[in-house]
Formats: sequence, C-alpha cells, structure tokens
Amino acid sequence: MAILDILEFPDPRLRTVASPVSTFDAALENLVADMLETMYEAQGIGLAATQVDVHKRLLVIDVSETKDSPLVFINPGFEVIDDELYEYEEGCLSVPGFYEAVERPGVILVTAQDIKGERFEMQAEGLLAICIQHEIDHLDGKLFVDYISTLKRQRIRSKLEKEHRKSA
Repeated sequence: MAILDILEFPDPRLRTVASPVSTFDAALENLVADMLETMYEAQGIGLAATQVDVHKRLLVIDVSETKDSPLVFINPGFEVIDDELYEYEEGCLSVPGFYEAVERPGVILVTAQDIKGERFEMQAEGLLAICIQHEIDHLDGKLFVDYISTLKRQRIRSKLEKEHRKSA
C-alpha cells in the first residue's frame, strides 16, 4: 500500500469529471487499499479518486468513531429520500484547514458497485449521507466551496495559493 498525493484547491484537475469504472481487478483493489490508507493517514472521513488524480468513479468513506468500518462505492449514484436539508460544517482534504456550512439532503438512497463489481444499494442518513454526496460531487468535478459565496471561495483560494507558493 502507498500514501497517495492529494490534489489541493484550486488545482484544475479537481474539476475533471470522472469516468465509470469498467474493470474490476487487482489494480482496482490496490487503488482502493491505497486510497483508504491515504484517507486514514490524512485523518479524513472520505476520499474520491479524483482527489488523488485518478479520474474514475470511485470513493472510499469511513465515518466510524474507531476508523475500522471502511466503505467502498464504485460508480455511485443517489436519489434523495427526504427533501429536508441539513446544514453541516464541511471540510475537505483538498481544501485543507477550511470548514464552511453547506446544506444537503440528510437521507439518500445510494446505488453503487462493490470491489468485485456487484451492485448494491443502501440508505444513508446523517453524516454518512452528507459525506457520500460530498465525495460524489468530487467525481462530478465539484467542491464544497462551490456551495459558498464567491467572496468566501476567493478568500480560501487566495490563502491556499499563497501557501502553495511558500511550500514550492
């Protein structure tokens, strides 16, 4: 397993729309293992393949307190079950150090494939539902900063660009 580099906003590669996964093989299993290791190392609760510059429809999540319940969603999609919106302070491994309130549906029905290509569906609510929607946004080339005001987004962009210049 390996720790992968996580792209950071405003890297334009984060805006790439991911392609469906069609091959379920050892390479995919290795990528999933690397993504999980990377997510845990970065102390995140979710990671989309787009964030590690792999533009495939794949994401990993673990919202458990003990960080021992990884979930893998390949070619995921969802439908809203409950229209009620919930506001969560969202953060992102690709937008380090920033948290902003975002409203999303709190109950969804997720359809996806597992690591072997088997289709499954599950109902998700609360933090898990929010995290799945956040990560699917990455697969569609969107970031949580797209949901906040232009002024806030520009401030975050400027601060991260300044940090990137310092570390280059």
